[in-house]
Amino acid sequence: MSTILGSCVATCLWDPVAGVGGMNHFLLPDGPSSRNDVSSFGANAMELLINGLARSGAVRGRLRAKVFGGAEMYKGLTNAGTENGVFVLSYLKREGIPCDNQSLGGTQARRIEFIPALGKVRQKLVADARVVETVPQPEKTNDIELF
Repeated sequence: MSTILGSCVATCLWDPVAGVGGMNHFLLPDGPSSRNDVSSFGANAMELLINGLARSGAVRGRLRAKVFGGAEMYKGLTNAGTENGVFVLSYLKREGIPCDNQSLGGTQARRIEFIPALGKVRQKLVADARVVETVPQPEKTNDIELF
């Protein structure tokens, strides 16, 4: 399985004994309370992944993790990447799931390729993705201002 990440985070989880694994990809740590079923939010994405692996024979106590993403793609505009990285590491710690490896932060997008049965991940930095500098531009209008 594979995904491309900017400020989003992907968690690769697997059970090395059962030989099953999976990956999620989330946009933000939390979402609106009225939409707690959306998988693009961290807590929901993590629970969906863990529950899916359990249905496939994984044992929660044997799960291992590797996490990727959380880049700063829009300098000065948002800190979503950092928040995503902090969220996923604290979630894993709170749930007692060891994080064997991580590649979080930076300014480059990543392509992640995960082999679930083996727990192997390959990361490729996306060379043509660049941080977008946000510079406030004056608002253009047709108004005339007299002083």
